[in-house]
Amino acid sequence: MNARIWQAVVLCNAMLALGWSLRCWPHSPVLALAGFVWPFVVVALHLGSQMLLMRRVCAQRGLLVPPAVVLVRAWANEWLLSLQVFGWRMPFRVQAEADGWSCGPQQPVGLVLVHGYFCNRAVWAPWLRKLKKQGIACTAVTLEPAQGAPMDAMVADLAAGVQRMVKATGRAPLIVAHSMGGLVVRAWLNTLTAEQQAAQAAHVITVATPHRGAWLARFARRLPARDMHEGSDWIDRQGWPPDVVRFSCWASRSDNIVFPPDLALLPGAEQHLLEDVAHMQLLFDERLWRACLQTHAQLCLQEAV
Repeated sequence: MNARIWQAVVLCNAMLALGWSLRCWPHSPVLALAGFVWPFVVVALHLGSQMLLMRRVCAQRGLLVPPAVVLVRAWANEWLLSLQVFGWRMPFRVQAEADGWSCGPQQPVGLVLVHGYFCNRAVWAPWLRKLKKQGIACTAVTLEPAQGAPMDAMVADLAAGVQRMVKATGRAPLIVAHSMGGLVVRAWLNTLTAEQQAAQAAHVITVATPHRGAWLARFARRLPARDMHEGSDWIDRQGWPPDVVRFSCWASRSDNIVFPPDLALLPGAEQHLLEDVAHMQLLFDERLWRACLQTHAQLCLQEAV
């Protein structure tokens, strides 16, 4: 569903820009070109307003805020990445990168990749390419229904992806979840017994997941975003910790969506707090990638013992 929504957004913007340019070109080439530039400017302004709001909220709560130069750099990188991910990859390349189901004897543990709010499996395309190149079994799920339903309704898609990976490898996978995807993982774990958790999740790494909600979600009026309010009833029902599964939580002080950043860190979990990357950018940070590979290697070593 999200792919069709983003297709409509991109194509409508393209048609409006083209119509504006054709209408204005005979009178003012400058105004005509502005019609093509305007959608890119809107995205930049939207991300910039989120950054400013994040800085203000964190300062009001007495939290450390990165220097302005760090936030400007994170904003610029997030803008460029958002144009690529939301303007091309997720609308038009959902199935372009296939899952990888083969794994060698030295890489027995697979990875299950879970996207965030208003995204789909295409966001994981760079991960899938790199994992398959290293001979690591991997699958990226798409969670449905995308809009108008609670996150509990997405558990079935996640469970199907995990069960397929367990069947392919014979082992519990490493699960990496971005943003809302981490909450869906927790909801799924709550449907399992301790024995089932151990058999289906070797370790969970969450990336910019609003475990305790997000300040920005207070403006949401529809599900599933409404469930991500700070202190929402849905979040309170998830409980913590799970019976047997270890968690690692990654967050950033420059996150323009999930802030304040401490809301993305669970007590007792392995915590990683970065300074200089925004919400989508964190997913492709080299430090996160190396840590995931290290965790994966440790899980494979444990399986071999």
